[in-house]
Amino acid sequence: MSRVRLFALLLAVGSILSAAPAAQKPLSPDVRKALDSIRPANPYELCRAMVSNEFAGRLTGHPGYTAAAKWAAGKFREWGLRPIDPKTGYLQPYPSPYTQVEKAEMAFLVPEEKPAPDGSPILKEIKLELLKDFLPLFFTDGGTVTAEVVFAGWGISAPELNYDDYAGIDVKGKFVLCFRGTPDGSERFESHDQHRTRMATARDKGAAGLIYIYAEPASNPNGDRLSGFLPAQVSEKAADILFKEKRTTSADLRKALTTFQRPLSFPLSAKIALAVTARHDASAVGYNVAGYVEGSDPRLRGECLVVGGHFDHTGLHCGILFPGADDNASGSAVVMEMARAFARLGRKPRRSVVFVLFGGEEMGLQGSHYFADHLPPAFAKADGMFNFDMVGEGDGSSVMFTADAANFKGMLEEADVFVRTLRRTGTIGHVGVRSSDFAPFFLKGVPCVSFFSNGPHLAYHLPGDSIYRINPDMLADVARLAFLTGYAWANR
Repeated sequence: MSRVRLFALLLAVGSILSAAPAAQKPLSPDVRKALDSIRPANPYELCRAMVSNEFAGRLTGHPGYTAAAKWAAGKFREWGLRPIDPKTGYLQPYPSPYTQVEKAEMAFLVPEEKPAPDGSPILKEIKLELLKDFLPLFFTDGGTVTAEVVFAGWGISAPELNYDDYAGIDVKGKFVLCFRGTPDGSERFESHDQHRTRMATARDKGAAGLIYIYAEPASNPNGDRLSGFLPAQVSEKAADILFKEKRTTSADLRKALTTFQRPLSFPLSAKIALAVTARHDASAVGYNVAGYVEGSDPRLRGECLVVGGHFDHTGLHCGILFPGADDNASGSAVVMEMARAFARLGRKPRRSVVFVLFGGEEMGLQGSHYFADHLPPAFAKADGMFNFDMVGEGDGSSVMFTADAANFKGMLEEADVFVRTLRRTGTIGHVGVRSSDFAPFFLKGVPCVSFFSNGPHLAYHLPGDSIYRINPDMLADVARLAFLTGYAWANR
């Protein structure tokens, strides 16, 4: 799921903030003291802890994630937040099966230019390099398969929309090779652009596996394990080896698909050999980590502002750690630093504020869907939702919010007078398949806000998303901006 692309699209319709500063309103001594307690070293150290080897890339359901969740719950307890449940404390459990890939190998068997004397093709083996050239999708089953390859455009079968990449081709027992995306980028194909839909379609048509073509492979656990089915991804450069026999390239095929918006599918003479060793835990449990500060107004404290970000990343696979510093230890660190600051307030805002570290975002917003559907009993409703996703890189903040949020932009601009970090704003008008943890709340009609930094967000879902990418001042600035805005929102 590429949230970077989503944010870029939404910001394209956003507005650059006016250079004219908002009128400054003095802060109360209590709020000023809490604001001043937010310092760059605090969220940075939290972020550093989250990306440690101890937590194994925080794959939801994995023991590394569970250890991280218990660590974060201990911090909430230390800072004096109230637990959300008398039995489970700060942890909200939910089912979260996961897969850990232990080993993977891939090779292309491509035909030589000169066939054998009997006319049959001579296949030359080209071994691919893990991570550079290929990567299994982290919901794969284990197994060893050598099979023919069929290119199937976007891998979409939607006869009801008069579009079918599978029309006229046979994929039984073969690997389906395709791009991620849709013919025209419209909302009508959204359900078909889900990994789960695309994989199930290929499996139901008899394919041995589905292989995406990406600019570069990146870690991804967002899908369902299908028995006997091997999904993976290859780089465009690697895919071009397969397309050489057709005298075309990945770039040319993608351009043709988007230009003509009709299927362009064909079999290839090459074969792909893929071997995967994977361990699946169907009974694993994931956790949201949550605590809250109670509102000061007896009439309004049953309403809560949800301040959250996803705590998980993609794990440890094939001996490679995917630390997820920017995505999303950074957002989790900001949520935790805000929790610490709110807990220090002498007089709390009128409404309650609940701080949530969501599990399973990388698996399809699992934790936030569960939390939105199982709001803690202390709260009658969610009054608003602040989301933090990839806030650690860059030198400025960007914010998206629902158009009907009550004067939120005014609160945001007043808060930024004290921080000077805000660069752009945009409007959330729709959530699709590439979204973040505000989506389940948005779909329930809750006013939503999403914070992120201006990037460049390098090494997305790669081992290079490490603590060395993180700007401590960026973390603190986002936390300060959101703290003041959140206080105004919850106190209105």
